[in-house]
Amino acid sequence: MTSPDPETLSHWYPVAMVGDLTSVTFQTMLLDRLIEISRDENNAFQALCGNRPLPVQERYGYLWTSLGEPVRDIPAIPEAAEPDRRLVCCGSIAVHSSGLRVVENFLDMAHFPFVHTNILGAEPETEVRRYQIETREDGAEIWATDCTFFQPQAALSASGGILTDYTYRVAAPFSTLLYKTCPASPERQDVIALFVQPVTATRSRAHPVMFLIDDSSSLGGLVEFQQFIFLQDRIILENQRPRLMPLDGKYEIPTMADRSSVAYRRWLKGKGVTYGALS
Repeated sequence: MTSPDPETLSHWYPVAMVGDLTSVTFQTMLLDRLIEISRDENNAFQALCGNRPLPVQERYGYLWTSLGEPVRDIPAIPEAAEPDRRLVCCGSIAVHSSGLRVVENFLDMAHFPFVHTNILGAEPETEVRRYQIETREDGAEIWATDCTFFQPQAALSASGGILTDYTYRVAAPFSTLLYKTCPASPERQDVIALFVQPVTATRSRAHPVMFLIDDSSSLGGLVEFQQFIFLQDRIILENQRPRLMPLDGKYEIPTMADRSSVAYRRWLKGKGVTYGALS
């Protein structure tokens, strides 16, 4: 049984969607999820927390908690406060994979034509154009900028293929965001976040959340579209070996298209993140 490292414990994680508060209270939902976590971990988290109360916050349609002493707040998303954006919570999806693998997959553009064929990519447009990597917030975040990729259907509201501009942001070891061209308002960007909750070192729950400028698509259609994309990713993630993500470059050889993955792994190693990583 592997215990979380101090860095992993010091961050916030979503544990449940807010849901219908007329019938289910915050406390009941949080308790149910923590019971599930403690069972999955053979009570490892319960042993870590003891009987002390855990902090609770509601943000972006989810309940969040931290099992340690949070060093930073839940990642700030200024776009979430814009009145014309739709908050689209896409549920919680179980993945038999390291949470670090889940974040890394989110950062990878090279798989678009082969995994999300005719949606996020298609042959022969397989080239990942060179992009930039930088750290921000005094090294607390990684950003990949100047990313572009041709996509046959970049969003549910898209009516045809476009060259999509991407900016990726790793806001915490298990929290990542994507800012991309908005088909409905090209001068602005849609925001898609993926908050990953590690349950064990090789099991996790993914919580996709979107902040969209789209007043025409149904809520059900938006959720279905995003879940369909993620479930395509889940097939790949659950077949990756090893399930733990190697942080040492000798285990998996990167290419130029993997610059964000290389930066992410080095950043994790520098922070001392070991939970979900291959030592």
